[in-house]
Amino acid sequence: MSNIKVGSVVKACAGRDKDRWFVAVAVDGGFVEIADGKERRLEKPKRKNIKHISPTDTLIDTDGLTNKKLRKLIYEFETRALNHADRQP
Repeated sequence: MSNIKVGSVVKACAGRDKDRWFVAVAVDGGFVEIADGKERRLEKPKRKNIKHISPTDTLIDTDGLTNKKLRKLIYEFETRALNHADRQP
């Protein structure tokens, strides 16, 4: 089984959301509900098979999370991830 928890930052590896960052808002068996605060809002998250996402070690506190805060957190995470990837040889 996967180590995805509620609040985990994940990257979609398949489907129309491929290569986009999300946060897991619910975990149910072999599926995870993910949201990004923009196209996939907290009110209507995307149900995705665990096989089609890649988890990271980053956890976000989901208490009091809004779509606006979620968009900001994902943007900051993505910016750091891209900067870190650029620095590696």
